[in-house]
Amino acid sequence: MAISLSVVLLLAIVLVVLIRGGSIKPGPAIVAVLFGFFLASTGMADDIQRFLNSIAETLNDIQF
Repeated sequence: MAISLSVVLLLAIVLVVLIRGGSIKPGPAIVAVLFGFFLASTGMADDIQRFLNSIAETLNDIQF
C-alpha cells in the first residue's frame, strides 16, 4: 500500500509539473488520468501491479 501511494503521489507531482511547464496540456493530461483510471478496473490491473511491485523490489534490493 505504501508503495502504491508513493507512486501515485510521484506521478501526480510529475503530471502537475508537466502541465505547469507547458509540456502537456490539460486536455491530454485528463485523458491520460482517465485512461489510467479505467485501466485499473480491467483484468490487466493485477498484472500491472505485480510488474510494478517487482520493479520496486528489484530497486530495493540494489545496494548503493
